[in-house]
Amino acid sequence: MDNELSALVTIFTEFYYWITVVLMFLIHVGFCMYEVGVSRHKNHLHTLMKNTMLIPLVTITFFFFGWWIYWAFVNGPWIGTSIMDGNSGLQLGGGFGANDMANPTNALMAVNLGDHFYGVFWAAFLLFSWTAASIVSGAVIERIRTSAFGILAIAIGSVFWVIDASWGWHFDGWMVKILGYHDAYASGVIHAVCGGFALGVLVVLGPRIGKFAADGTPRNIGPRNPWLVTLGLFLIYTGFWGFYAACNVPVYDLGPEYGMEGVTYFTATNIYLTPTTLGGITMNFLMSLSGGLLAGYWISKGDPFWTYSSGLAGIICASAGNDLYHPLQSMLIAMVGVFCAYKLHYWVERRFKIDDAVGAVAVHGYAGVVGLIICGFVLWGYPSSGYGPDYAAINPIGMIIGAFIMFCVLGFLPGWILAKIIDSTGKLRIPHEVELAGMDFNYMEASKADETAVAADEK
Repeated sequence: MDNELSALVTIFTEFYYWITVVLMFLIHVGFCMYEVGVSRHKNHLHTLMKNTMLIPLVTITFFFFGWWIYWAFVNGPWIGTSIMDGNSGLQLGGGFGANDMANPTNALMAVNLGDHFYGVFWAAFLLFSWTAASIVSGAVIERIRTSAFGILAIAIGSVFWVIDASWGWHFDGWMVKILGYHDAYASGVIHAVCGGFALGVLVVLGPRIGKFAADGTPRNIGPRNPWLVTLGLFLIYTGFWGFYAACNVPVYDLGPEYGMEGVTYFTATNIYLTPTTLGGITMNFLMSLSGGLLAGYWISKGDPFWTYSSGLAGIICASAGNDLYHPLQSMLIAMVGVFCAYKLHYWVERRFKIDDAVGAVAVHGYAGVVGLIICGFVLWGYPSSGYGPDYAAINPIGMIIGAFIMFCVLGFLPGWILAKIIDSTGKLRIPHEVELAGMDFNYMEASKADETAVAADEK
């Protein structure tokens, strides 16, 4: 900070990201409330503990290797070439390589007066990782072992979503350069990949006892506490707003960045360092939320659970292009995404006997994929990056390929393989008798014994 302007930009950016991290913590609070509200009383404590313990598991692993993966894998499986140094393998150096930015022993990965906002930028990505694991957590409630979920949480939170972020959510990512992939607020790089991963796990895990009748007809195991579900989803909306803010650089001088010597142009940018405005994305966020709520209310005939969930699905569907859409486009795209997600959820449930307890695959996965595909058509021809003509423009084919990579290649396939491996050891699903009694059975019995003992002494 060698002058007043650079000091102001640095301190503001540090505080900006710090606030977004605090807001994004509400996403996790919301997921905890939401999942407990959906689960049955006999599983409340386990559901809450499972979603709580992913915090230390993902945080520690993300510190040691998740953040390193983000900076190392930008060239994909030797597909792209880095604009930093022409390298086509693991990006370890060049100024923005993994060893430059994310080695756990690096000076950047600690208190460093020479760099004021790297730590809060790391924390913003960490909260994205928590969100990734929480999306999977909701789908598998009431039947998965805690140890199995811990392994899966680390896999999606510190490995697979980080790989796709490196490929498609990085200014040097190969998918951005070669495919023209554009995903400003993570329709694909978080939501589609996590929805696909959850679906892969669910195929192996199987449905909850009683979810399907003997003839295969699905039964509704609805939320046990609608108020908790409602509050949880409103907290997720609020945290998601912080998530949107964290996906931007609040103040950036694009003149020198784009090689325009002598030109000063300060603006907010998206994660690809292309210009946008915080005012514009605020309008688009609110319009996509509103479109999702309206569509969910209509298609579900006023069902509260699906109405609130559809607000989130609407935001997710429009998120890929919400840095560039008109607000009316955001609203309409959200409505289309909710319609597709709702219909696909019940078709997949009936056809393949998939028991997605909270609709996570639909709200995050299907809505995210639909959003990517729509983005390719609506923003066809827009630049995916401002770094020059060597980057492909946004286009439908590139976005469809990107959606397939996110949902299937880095989502469904790893989730299915890992679940198969864990299941082969007999450690994926809880025993039949435990599921019938409830995963909190021991806690509840101990509590009853304590109450009986206290009551006896009070007589």
